[in-house]
Amino acid sequence: MTTTATTPLLAPAGDPRNATRTVGAPLARARATAPGATAVVCDGVELTYAELGARVRRLVGALAGLGLRRGDRVAVLGANGHRYLELYLAVPAAGLVIVPLNTRHSDPERCYAVADSGARVLVTDRDVAGLDAEVRVVDLTSEYDRLLAEADEVDLPDGPDAPAEHDLAGIFYTGGTTGAAKGVMLTHGNLVANAFHFMACWPFSEDTRFMVVAPMFHAAGTIGTLATIWAAGTQVIVPAFTPAGVLDVVERERVTATLVVPTMMDALAVEQRERPRDVSSLRRLSHGSSPAARELLRRTHATFPDASMLHIYGLTETSPIVTLHPDEQLRLDSPRAMSCGRPAVGVEVRVEDPVERAPLPAGQVGEVAIRGANVTPGYWHKPEETAKVLDGGWFRSGDLGYLDEAGYLFLVDRAKDMIVSGGENVYSAEVENALYSHPAVVEAAVFGIPDERFGEAVHATVQIRTAVTGDELVEHCRLTIAGYKVPRSVRLTDDPLPKSGAGKILKRSLRDAYWDGREQRI
Repeated sequence: MTTTATTPLLAPAGDPRNATRTVGAPLARARATAPGATAVVCDGVELTYAELGARVRRLVGALAGLGLRRGDRVAVLGANGHRYLELYLAVPAAGLVIVPLNTRHSDPERCYAVADSGARVLVTDRDVAGLDAEVRVVDLTSEYDRLLAEADEVDLPDGPDAPAEHDLAGIFYTGGTTGAAKGVMLTHGNLVANAFHFMACWPFSEDTRFMVVAPMFHAAGTIGTLATIWAAGTQVIVPAFTPAGVLDVVERERVTATLVVPTMMDALAVEQRERPRDVSSLRRLSHGSSPAARELLRRTHATFPDASMLHIYGLTETSPIVTLHPDEQLRLDSPRAMSCGRPAVGVEVRVEDPVERAPLPAGQVGEVAIRGANVTPGYWHKPEETAKVLDGGWFRSGDLGYLDEAGYLFLVDRAKDMIVSGGENVYSAEVENALYSHPAVVEAAVFGIPDERFGEAVHATVQIRTAVTGDELVEHCRLTIAGYKVPRSVRLTDDPLPKSGAGKILKRSLRDAYWDGREQRI
């Protein structure tokens, strides 16, 4: 028997200009049904849906005043905040394309994304060195509000000029430097599908107070944005994560739901145990982006006993939700505690033979493939890479796992050697390239090793030709790649690294010693 875990796909839109399946639809509904309801709370600022709608319409006018036209790209680099939310809503709703930039990337990485996407405008709260002089830079802290104040409120495009379900809404860069980074294209329909999938699992309503604490440039940061707005709930946005600050916000704003990465979850549990707050309002606590150890889940549940826990597995390419594991706190003593859950409503998941692409039976490990209205149409200007991962309507994730008889997905490894450390994706080849640029390095193998705080830590095993220290190699890497990608540990050797008959370095043989006896290898 072959196994494909599936739930019904969303019905196709009957009208290609159907505005109900675009990023502008949730805000239009909230403005019509609850104009006086609180839309967003952020660092002392509160906006109703009427006020948020007015600011979004002024922003549309300001963008038009900058000479932007349908399909132009707008890059955004900044901390979480209500202005970021306005950009996330207004840019796609105006028929433009948002390009969120990772705040932890280096300037060369950011400049690559701006240039590759062809962004004409960068809205930012910090300086970026090396930008093309033709890129119009809007200072998010000093110029943004002035542009809005000077702009007229402009109605969102309607009729044949309106964005459609299959129009591009955003380009989200994954990976790192020019050799590895890919711009994941997400359409209006992709983002709307993600909202539907989330709403089918969790109850979103006018009483929802969803805390946005993960970075908003990540798909995880905006995972609940459209769902919350559609239900006319409130988004409580935290500009920067600190355990004490976040718990203070939960208590003060009576937050009901949030999503965090495991490192945040661990820090919140420690802070709450040491300095308890009234967090009884928190009813739903989700986590994703990287693995969470069973003991961390136990500690978190013991610390926040009133909160139902939800594990979300997803990728940027899937907008991001793939599988959901609600009420996982009830299964901590079950083998399924280490499962990612089952496919979201509207998503199909199957495990394939990586070569034959045939679905595999329950319990057999293969590559995880995903199909649904949430799946990317491909990578920006990378047709060959798109063709490698999209075939016959299925997206090949590069993750290895298996499905059990009830459709629960278990991940066991990563086919692409990607490391997820503290919720950030790190591509091993990018780190290896940085190491190889040092004259003392002969060979380098980079992979993830277990880390109680970050889930995985970046580790490098390096063959050297001349005397050098691990610290020196780490500092060398800092010159070209973001800090979170730099190896946390380095093992030096004079001997060649193990290789296959074809001459490929056998990372698995190096990595296995670190993961021996672990429940998860991802």
